[in-house]
Amino acid sequence: MRIAVVTETYPPEINGVANTMRQLVSGLGERGHQVLLVRPRQASDRRARVPRGHFLVPGLPIPGYRGLRFGLPVYWRLRHLWLRLRPDVLYVATQGPLGHAALNAALGASIPVITGFHTQFHQYSRHYGLGLLTRPIVNTLKSFHNRSDATLVPTTTLRSQLNEAGFRNVHLFSRGVDTELFDPARRSDALRRQWGCGPDGIVALYVGRIAAEKNIDLALATMDALSADFDDVRCVLVGDGPEHARLARTHPRCRFVGAKVGEELAAHYASGDLFLFPSLTETFGNVVTEAMASGLAVNAFDYAAAHEHIRHASNGLLSPFGDNRAFLEQALAAAATPQRLRAMGAAARRTAASLSWPQVIATVEERLMEVLRESRATAAERKLGQSGPTPSRNGA
Repeated sequence: MRIAVVTETYPPEINGVANTMRQLVSGLGERGHQVLLVRPRQASDRRARVPRGHFLVPGLPIPGYRGLRFGLPVYWRLRHLWLRLRPDVLYVATQGPLGHAALNAALGASIPVITGFHTQFHQYSRHYGLGLLTRPIVNTLKSFHNRSDATLVPTTTLRSQLNEAGFRNVHLFSRGVDTELFDPARRSDALRRQWGCGPDGIVALYVGRIAAEKNIDLALATMDALSADFDDVRCVLVGDGPEHARLARTHPRCRFVGAKVGEELAAHYASGDLFLFPSLTETFGNVVTEAMASGLAVNAFDYAAAHEHIRHASNGLLSPFGDNRAFLEQALAAAATPQRLRAMGAAARRTAASLSWPQVIATVEERLMEVLRESRATAAERKLGQSGPTPSRNGA
C-alpha cells in the first residue's frame, strides 16, 4: 500500500506520540509499504537533509511546549499532494490544524482515513484553568474522529470509554517497546555515583515532561518523603518542561538532569530502581513500558499502560486512580524492602520482553488494509448503483 502518515510531532521531538510515529513509519516501511510522512518543518531540518518520503509543511511553536510545533492548515497543499501521489489510505495521528486539514483534504478526494487518539486534550485542559472547556473539547474530538473510517486507541479501557462517549469504529493500536535499547544491562555505576548513590542504594526515577498535566507535584512530594525517610535514596528527574526551573529551585534535594534521548536515556532508566509515574492524563504512557524493559519496578495509578501490563506487587505497584496517599505509601513501602523492589524489576523486564513492536505494527497494517478493502467495496457498489442494471437485448 501507499500510506500517508500525518503527524504534528516527530523525532527528534521528545514525547510519546513522536516515538510511536517513528515506530509506525519505520515498521510499515519494513513491511514493504510506501510511506509518505507529512509533518511540520522542524529547526533540525535546516541543518540536515530531509529524508526521502518526508513532506514538510509550515508550523508554529506550541505555547508552553518548548521545541514542539503545530502544523498550519495547508488544505490546498495537501489536496494537491493527495492528487499527485494519491495514497491508498491515510493515518492522521494528531488533531491540530494540520490534522484537520489532512482529514478534510482526504475526504474531499475520497481517500479512506484512519485517525489515532494519542493525547487526552480534554484532560489537559483541567490543568491550565480551562476545565469548563472539557466537554466542548470532547465533542470536538468526537466530531473529528467520527468523520474518519476508524479510530485507533492504545488500550482496551480507553476504547470502552470512547465507545460510551459516542465515538464510532474504535479499535486497538497497542504499543511495543524497544527491549534492545531499554535493557538492564545499560545500568551505569558511574552515573549512579554522579547522583551520590552507592551500589546498595535506591534511585527513585521520574522520566517525562516537567509539567502540571503530568501530576509532577505528586512525584516531587513522593521524592521528598523518600529523601526524608531513607538516607540511601536518591531522587532523579529526567525531562524538561515549563515547570523545570521553578521546581528545581524549590526541590534542591532532587536532581533535575534535563531531557535525554537514545542510549543516554536508556542508561538513565537502567540506573534507577523505583520508577515513579504519577500522571493521570495518559492515553498510554510509553515511559511505563520503557522503565519495565529497563528492569525497574513501576509505581503508577491503575489505568492506561500500567493497567494493561502491571500485576500489583508482582512486577510493579498499582494504586487506585487518583489516590495520592496510596501512591506515596506504595513508594515508601517499596523503598523499605530493596530486595523485593529488585525482584519486581526483574519480573517487569520479563513482561516487557513480550511487547514486540513488529507484532503491534502488524495489527495496524491489518486495520489499514481492512479500511481500504471496505472503501473499495463501497466505491464499487456506488458505481454499480449509478450505472443501473444492464438492459437485455429484448428491452426487458
